Amino acid sequence: MTKVKSLADLKKMKDQFQSKIELREKGEDPDSRVQIKVAMATCGIASGAKTVMEFLIEELDKRSIDAVVTQTGCMGYCYAEPTIEVKLPNQEPVVFGYVNNQKADEIIEKYIKNGELVDGIIPMNYNTIDNQ
Repeated sequence: MTKVKSLADLKKMKDQFQSKIELREKGEDPDSRVQIKVAMATCGIASGAKTVMEFLIEELDKRSIDAVVTQTGCMGYCYAEPTIEVKLPNQEPVVFGYVNNQKADEIIEKYIKNGELVDGIIPMNYNTIDNQ
């Protein structure tokens, strides 16, 4: 464990532990919340997924949107990184590609808050293609 050398160190540790506790508590009933998965494989990280994830966490909190943001591995859309999967309560997940902070803001404002679809959705054809 890190040594506490100042009040700022103690506050930083408190914030880190508090965020872990909140994530664990939100994880108990994920279907009642907005769930966002950020693809954080090598291609996603190289394309800016870490910045997008940090933006989403900060902005959802600022806007008091009850959401769980987690990272995942490769979703198979390397050509469209950074990619995120957004699942609204009682709906099927939607995958968005080429997500930067501006696109993430649009997804929050239009899709998450109002249910409006926005550009950048990656179709998930494998669920509808008839296997012959």
